[in-house]
Amino acid sequence: MKIHLALLVLIGITACKKKEHAEDVSAKGPNIVFVFADDLGYGDLGCFGASDIKTPNIDRLAQEGIKFTDFYSASSVCTPSRAALLTGRMPQRFGLNGVLFPESLTGMPTSEFTIPEMLKTKGYVTGMVGKWHLGHHFQYLPLQQGFDFYFGIPYSNDMASVAYLRGNEVVNHFPDQSLMTKKFTEEAVAFIEQQKNSPFYLYLAHPMPHVPIYASDKFLGTSERGLYGDVIQELDWSVGEIINKLEELELLKNTLIVFSSDNGPWLTMKHLGGSPGELRNGKMYTFEGGMRVPTVAMWKGNIPEGTVYQEVVSQVDWFPTFAALAEAELPIDLILDGEDITSVLLGEQQQKERGFLFFDYERLEGYRKGDWKVKLPFEGWEGAWYKSPEPAHDTLLFNLKKDPGEHHNVYAENKELAIQLIEQMNLQYGAMGSLPESIVVRTEADKKHFKQLMERKNE
Repeated sequence: MKIHLALLVLIGITACKKKEHAEDVSAKGPNIVFVFADDLGYGDLGCFGASDIKTPNIDRLAQEGIKFTDFYSASSVCTPSRAALLTGRMPQRFGLNGVLFPESLTGMPTSEFTIPEMLKTKGYVTGMVGKWHLGHHFQYLPLQQGFDFYFGIPYSNDMASVAYLRGNEVVNHFPDQSLMTKKFTEEAVAFIEQQKNSPFYLYLAHPMPHVPIYASDKFLGTSERGLYGDVIQELDWSVGEIINKLEELELLKNTLIVFSSDNGPWLTMKHLGGSPGELRNGKMYTFEGGMRVPTVAMWKGNIPEGTVYQEVVSQVDWFPTFAALAEAELPIDLILDGEDITSVLLGEQQQKERGFLFFDYERLEGYRKGDWKVKLPFEGWEGAWYKSPEPAHDTLLFNLKKDPGEHHNVYAENKELAIQLIEQMNLQYGAMGSLPESIVVRTEADKKHFKQLMERKNE
């Protein structure tokens, strides 16, 4: 009883804290649609060089908007990257450094101020469709984190929790994953239709192309890269359906559409995983292939068409950017890691050169400033079915403009520069203050989950 009472008090305090920021006012910014793919590689879209997968709708976002060539997720795995997106804060600030599982007792802290909570203070209706992966206990679910509407799955589609939730209730314990992209698209389009007369924020987080991958019959065999390509082409269709609905409702010019990925491709899945393109390695690594993600955005009449932005941008930048566009007043004690990139979107000016920290769980592994990236020594990984092998290395230094694939370590001839970068890295890391320990605990349940995955793979 004491535990339950304490939990209710905690939830009540959190709710009161969030209501302090709520105002019933008219929105001044655009509608926002954010489409998030899962494990999509840098080389999996036409506008990023793929020739064997056709993505005309996503390519349109780039052609009629902006393409970010050096856009980073905050993590190389699911949970922390999603937490960073929704809060504008590095997940290390609140201990959500690794992947949650259906057996996990934790989630994204309810004390965190999220994008939907922020936009609701400016009169937005907020909706989420798709994969959550930030905790499945009641207080961590989307409706308790700022969303007015939710339909989706609580975890990754390879976990023992692939059930459809509508709001806080399970409505289908055994959904057909081959129809998942189609179903989530229908729900997203219906949300737009229902909110056409209100300012809205829609977060559409597709579970695909995270393994296991599925495509509906209409898309099977349509690409030149097997089932994986078919899956991506159905995701592109989904983006097209959203664009079509916005055009039909004459909302396209007042809607910012963003398409991105939570991290790089799952390379050990071979033909069922994606491609990092010219980048090195993929998911679960802080090399470019694991954390540089394909990202495009379109806002007709506002973002200059055909813009290509080649400076560092990060998933944590969307929170302050959306806040600026909505003219939302943020809590004075809120510490953000992201930067407002409104001027970049509008083509008004280039962003100043900035530093970016590369974390693997709670461990700081690298730093980028301008064209240069330094990586700290690594003990190596022999490889497993779920994670690519990577040999041990000493300190690495790369010029990413000349060598985006991180093939040529130039540390030996640039030691002074490397030392300067490491000093800047330590200063930026130190400025984050005292960080909590990870709330993602490697339990026996987690180990059991990995064992089940391995058994499934070997079947």
